[in-house]
Amino acid sequence: MKRLLAGAAFTAALMALSAPPAQAAATPETRPFAMFGGTAVDGFYAARGGHPLWLADGPNSAAARELMQVLQRASVEGLADGPSIASQAQVLIGQAAAGNPAALMEADQLLSTGWVEYVQLLRRQPAGLTYGEQWIAPRSESPRDILSLAAAAPSLADHVRSVSTVNPIYSALRNAAYSEPTPDSRLLASLDRARAFPTKGRYVVVDAASARLFMVQDGQIADSMKVIVGKPTSQTPMIASVIHYATLNPYWNVPPDLVQKIIAANVVSQGTGYLKAHGYEVLSDFSENPRLLAPNEVDWKAVAAGRATVRVRQLPGPANSMGHIKFGFANDSGIYLHDTPKKELFASDDRDLSNGCVRLEDADRLGRWLLGRDPTTDSSAPEQQVLLPKAVPVYVTYLTAHVDNGQLTLVDDVYGRDQQPAAATMASLR
Repeated sequence: MKRLLAGAAFTAALMALSAPPAQAAATPETRPFAMFGGTAVDGFYAARGGHPLWLADGPNSAAARELMQVLQRASVEGLADGPSIASQAQVLIGQAAAGNPAALMEADQLLSTGWVEYVQLLRRQPAGLTYGEQWIAPRSESPRDILSLAAAAPSLADHVRSVSTVNPIYSALRNAAYSEPTPDSRLLASLDRARAFPTKGRYVVVDAASARLFMVQDGQIADSMKVIVGKPTSQTPMIASVIHYATLNPYWNVPPDLVQKIIAANVVSQGTGYLKAHGYEVLSDFSENPRLLAPNEVDWKAVAAGRATVRVRQLPGPANSMGHIKFGFANDSGIYLHDTPKKELFASDDRDLSNGCVRLEDADRLGRWLLGRDPTTDSSAPEQQVLLPKAVPVYVTYLTAHVDNGQLTLVDDVYGRDQQPAAATMASLR
């Protein structure tokens, strides 16, 4: 299986901020643009006394040129009418330069319509991504708010560049997609997912497709490591959430399906000594104060057959499947990042081996980056929670396309999420 294993390659992708490749301008359509104007855009102009926004300095406007360049390539991002808006605006600007003042105002309102549609597209939640904490989710903005923010910017051209960059990973993937005659479905799907990452600040990216984790600071990779992610039959889901603390000396609360398939089956075949040998405790329920059960209180044959359920957890220690540290975050799938005693598995290129959670090659290194110090505690008690100095967002995603020094690399779609034809993917992004 082809994997992207070098952190340097992904670092280059983050830093690929060059302008998009040149492409022939679309031929203006003869019909008027159907979406021209609109109540919200008209209201914005009425509030500013009918003064233009993009062409306030006349037809030769840097802001208008910047916006038209953005719209010209916006079809690969899902705004199918972007090139048409840019082309028609260019025609109107030409008419304004030739002495038609009414055309200048028409062009300005058309550009505002295009900018509103484009920004709202960028604020859309990526397909398949769930948010564990809503404060990091994209927020919808009204057309008037979008245009008012642009009008208040010290430099309108700089504002367009800043907003449209989104983040360095997105920018690099977009440039690659724009240069492809027919972008691969993996490239378009990865572009859609990368839109979720912040422009600035500290955050963690876990890419299940390449089985790597990246620690990102203001668009640059501070560090990276290998991870082990879910098997194709137990895929790691796409989640955006926030890490607030590290848990030292963690328990492993064994998922119920593994209790049935593995633990109960082994107890039936080997006896209850299996539990003690592997550091397992049996609990009455999943409440905060469960009762500790004696193993002989449980009908293990019924548990193995799926007729009964029981809670099992593994005590902290060298054999604990969580290792000595884990990083939890709010999500509905019970997914977290954690240490592991099975370090030998990281030598493989194929690291889709877990039941969904993410095993870390070097959990201590991630802990130092998150905490700003060694992840240690004076207590040997289980489940010691150590608060981070500042909460750090985490994005568990699936990027089957990467850009290295401007060169596109497609990764194996091990989960089968991106196998639809490119044309179908383009339609889903619109």
